[in-house]
Amino acid sequence: MLDNRNLILAVVLSLVVFLGYEVVMSRLYPASEQAPIEQIAQPNAGADTPRQRATAKHIRDGGLTDPAEEQEEVRDLQSALAQPGRVRIDAPEVAGSINPVGARVDDIVLKTHRQTVEKDSGPVRIFSPNGTPAQAFAQFGWVDPNNLGVKVPTPSTMWQAEGGPLAPGKPVTLTWDNGQGLLFRIRFTIDQYYMLSVEQSVTNRGQAPVAVQPYGFINRTSRTASTDTWNLHSGPIGDFAGSVNFKWDYDDVDEAGSVANEQPTGWVGFTDIYWLSTLIPQAGDAAKTYFRALGGESYRADLIYDTETVAPGASSSTTTQLFAGAKESAVLDMYEDAGVQNFGLSIDWGWFRWFMKPIFWLLRELYAIAGNFGVAIILLTVVIRGLMFPVAQRQFASMAQMRAVQPKMKALQERHKDDKPRLQQEMGKLYKDEGVNPLAGCLPIFLQIPIFFALYKTLLVAIEMRHKPFVLWIRDLSAPDPLHILNLFGLLPFDPPGFLSIGVLAVLLGITMWLQFKLNPSAMDPAQQQIFMIMPWVLMFVMAPFASGLLLYWITSNLLTLAQQKYLYSRHPQLKAQVDKDRADKARAAERDQAKG
Repeated sequence: MLDNRNLILAVVLSLVVFLGYEVVMSRLYPASEQAPIEQIAQPNAGADTPRQRATAKHIRDGGLTDPAEEQEEVRDLQSALAQPGRVRIDAPEVAGSINPVGARVDDIVLKTHRQTVEKDSGPVRIFSPNGTPAQAFAQFGWVDPNNLGVKVPTPSTMWQAEGGPLAPGKPVTLTWDNGQGLLFRIRFTIDQYYMLSVEQSVTNRGQAPVAVQPYGFINRTSRTASTDTWNLHSGPIGDFAGSVNFKWDYDDVDEAGSVANEQPTGWVGFTDIYWLSTLIPQAGDAAKTYFRALGGESYRADLIYDTETVAPGASSSTTTQLFAGAKESAVLDMYEDAGVQNFGLSIDWGWFRWFMKPIFWLLRELYAIAGNFGVAIILLTVVIRGLMFPVAQRQFASMAQMRAVQPKMKALQERHKDDKPRLQQEMGKLYKDEGVNPLAGCLPIFLQIPIFFALYKTLLVAIEMRHKPFVLWIRDLSAPDPLHILNLFGLLPFDPPGFLSIGVLAVLLGITMWLQFKLNPSAMDPAQQQIFMIMPWVLMFVMAPFASGLLLYWITSNLLTLAQQKYLYSRHPQLKAQVDKDRADKARAAERDQAKG
């Protein structure tokens, strides 16, 4: 079984794995119980949020895609962020502000991640104020669990701020006195990455005990969500009972209305392919969590702690962590090592994560050496092909043995053509006597499937690959080739449909695969030979929409395979002679057919 045929089979089997995953892991729709969270106050979004809009177009990076909404977002941000009293956030990785009205974290941008590949495109925005087209924010507060008339903060409460700007080692405290003997405080701290710690405390200066119930929630619109597909999750996410749950999407929450997460929660929130916003409850606290549809394409992830009874003269406090940032693998793993269980698995690695993560680690190490992810992918391919070279040698040796015993095989087939069981028995004996393993050539299939899938999924989910250039026109290895043959590389004013968006890399892929087939011995079956000759050009169309980095890997692998085949043919001249003989036979047969015609 030849190397390029094995690669085709590897791709086909990978697709089978994808489809199998979809069947096995089909979403469930359990009945959900109505969440007891009606008291949690939601800021009034005004008329903007629920009004009818055109259906949102979701893209890989997420964000608004409607030009009118983008312009509206800019205007609304200018208005909302110009309001006085905002407490500035200025940390190494994030910037933004906290709104003292309602104690909302509603303005966060990422300093080191751009919206597009263009250097002047501006930073990625994670949180936007309530009522803006891209609204997303976190709010913290308390409810009166017993409905005894305890005055608690509301979304319109104006808090008094102390400190700022919020930065590592520079906390900010918001305070509010309810005038009934209760003093509420919310203290914010931030680390050097994307994690805020929010300490909610209440001091009872009255004469009687008071019961309050702290909460936190994240609100967001689904209009800015990244693409949600069968192998890339975008939507509600959480760690429940030690397992990360990817099964709920926004449509599921719409259908259920409110989803109560009954199992113990490690963290809960919303994810896009590259971005994450989650609430992490205080360790040891029995917090309840919910996903909730608010209408108008708005959703909420709620975190509600148990009721606290604060005695006169006493205080009570609860600390919640808020992550709002990029899903950088090393950073998430760092938080996981610090106690946030399964946080690294918020990246949707899928079933093959135990194999993918070593591949990703090696790719990052090669990038650290080369300084270019495209070069790192080429080096990764060289390493993989080098490790597989002994397997390729064994494969060619097996091919040579199979060629050597073919005359005996044909004789057995003629002798026992009417007795299939006897034929199989005699062929097994022939293989044993000649020391031939007919399955030896299949091993590369099983080695290539996880490698191919690992790189494919890494290019999809790893933010470390986002906006990483290679050379010339390839400015983002995680995106498809931007140059299309059919519009003359952008000179003609139209964009070909996806299946015709054939780029330079796709053409190189087809050519290198065709060259491999030319070096291989001809198939015994003419129909099979025709399929193998057409396959490179079919795969050229199939692979064109895939990430440029994946095509770069395959092209490099094909070129190394060509060099490897040349070398191994020199070590096994009988196979090269067979290739030449097959070609000569095919040419003579074609001439005879032409003469007859």
